[in-house]
Amino acid sequence: MSRTFAYGRVSTLEQTADNQLLALQQKGFDIQPQRWFSEQVSGGIPALQRPEFSRMVDRMEAGDMLVVLKLDRLGRDVQDVLATIGALASRSIHVKSLDLEGVDLTSAAGKFQLTVLAAVAAFERDRIKERTNEGLKRALKDGKKLGRPVAVETTKAVQEKKAKGMTQSEVADALKIGIATVKRHWNKGA
Repeated sequence: MSRTFAYGRVSTLEQTADNQLLALQQKGFDIQPQRWFSEQVSGGIPALQRPEFSRMVDRMEAGDMLVVLKLDRLGRDVQDVLATIGALASRSIHVKSLDLEGVDLTSAAGKFQLTVLAAVAAFERDRIKERTNEGLKRALKDGKKLGRPVAVETTKAVQEKKAKGMTQSEVADALKIGIATVKRHWNKGA
């Protein structure tokens, strides 16, 4: 007998995944409380490395189904999403995402949809890189200076305190700046 599991994820503590569960239930999914897993974690962390997601997967068996409200709940990175779905499919666990019309992503049609999405994402990443490089070249051509501005005043202040024999910690306290900033300016101009 197939069981339905659901997963929700939010990125910040101010958010809650309750709305994701409610939306799944409104779409007709009967989610038992013991099969609802949610957590507050960045989408940049691979799904299989997330505590609640891993705990859920450990409880799932062949024939079970995982539903998510949106594909991005599984991950921000297309490669991670594909790897996660592949790992679940290898255990005969079905995956559905409601933003993709609820197609079983482990089926042939679902795999096709994911392949197209992966290609579109790769294309968009490449276009972003191209536009960024074009913008950088244009800025250089226009004589703009790229990178972090030189913090001349900070270097001067750190060097003055250093000359008085202060330690890096004392300089950080006196100037009300971080120790990393002091270390960055400690040997400049020396």
